[in-house]
Amino acid sequence: MGAMSRWAWGVLVLTTACAGSRQVTKDEGTGGSGVVEAPSAESRSTTRRYVDEDLGFEIVRPTADWQLDETNERTPEGLAIPVILRHTVYGAQVVLQVAPAVASPTQFAERLTEGLRQHPGFTTSDPEPIPLSDNAVGFDFQVGEGVHGKVAVREGSPGRVLMMLATWPAQAAADVPKSVDALIQGVRPLQAPATAWRLPRR
Repeated sequence: MGAMSRWAWGVLVLTTACAGSRQVTKDEGTGGSGVVEAPSAESRSTTRRYVDEDLGFEIVRPTADWQLDETNERTPEGLAIPVILRHTVYGAQVVLQVAPAVASPTQFAERLTEGLRQHPGFTTSDPEPIPLSDNAVGFDFQVGEGVHGKVAVREGSPGRVLMMLATWPAQAAADVPKSVDALIQGVRPLQAPATAWRLPRR
């Protein structure tokens, strides 16, 4: 639980202090391995799919207002923080964490809830199933009177778990949670290429 507590606190700090990360988009081609510097707003609106084949996930942003910053951070516990997404209008942020599947999504969510509750000013709801996948779990939290947030945890590619931690200002517009939910729904594991089914030879 100690590692999860440190992760939770570290990610919350990262959401407010990681302004120096490099803005990028990944190519929408089949490989998704090309990285280019952040384009203009006009071209960014047509390239909203980000693919990371190494960590086995993709992000389909619901609107061009979600800016993607690639961080390539990694914690001492071996957890990757590949990207941070920021809403240019609402001030919301979503940090993606990719962790080894050493626990189920429910277990991760429970440990994160316990970790956040140990810090002064944090209040959280209890983890409960969310409709991202069969095993996805999430919960809401608040930091004092100024920050609202939510955490979503789902299975990733084989051997990995995807964790999304979102924060936004308490005074933000009422439809901010819907925009955050739409982004979180667009974070998903890469599907393995389909294997062609063939009839046996006679």
